[in-house]
Amino acid sequence: MKIQSRIVVLALYWALFLSGCAQVQQPMPSTPLGITTMQKARAMEVAQDVLRDLLFEVEKYDVDQGVIRTRPLSGAQFFELWRQDNVTSQATAEASLHSLRRTAELSFTVESGEVIVTCAVQVRRLSIPEMEIAGMTQAASLYTHSDASLQELRLNAEQARNMAWIDLGRDPALEKRILTRILAKVEQIEGGA
Repeated sequence: MKIQSRIVVLALYWALFLSGCAQVQQPMPSTPLGITTMQKARAMEVAQDVLRDLLFEVEKYDVDQGVIRTRPLSGAQFFELWRQDNVTSQATAEASLHSLRRTAELSFTVESGEVIVTCAVQVRRLSIPEMEIAGMTQAASLYTHSDASLQELRLNAEQARNMAWIDLGRDPALEKRILTRILAKVEQIEGGA
């Protein structure tokens, strides 16, 4: 019986090892949305409302170019239940463990009387180089000089120079959520008119 349980445990370890070596597939970008019942300017207003509902702050709004771009939005922590920018459990876990920010960019083009809306959400993670410990007396205040009411992050000059936002690619689940909400709001407006 002990041999069988050891074989099972070894098989599980082997399976976990092999699953970690699998090639990571890049997620597919979201499918563009077609709106036939509105003009481009009105569709952009609806999209802006949806982005604001998701707590994005609009940085660029250009009707002529058909572009809406947001400022970076920090990723919601697991306890921020009112936030809806983490669509998947993986996104929630990553945003809770790392400093993430997302930037959404929507493009609006008119083709054959139809407004085509595309959405791209870029995700970036903050990378801060580690500080070397010079002695045990410095270990307690290694990263922060905080008290009960205020937390601070203090970096030395080298850390500040090497700090960077690393591009993690796109978030197709959030892109789909944004486009789905735009469509729902368009249908709601058209149904009420």
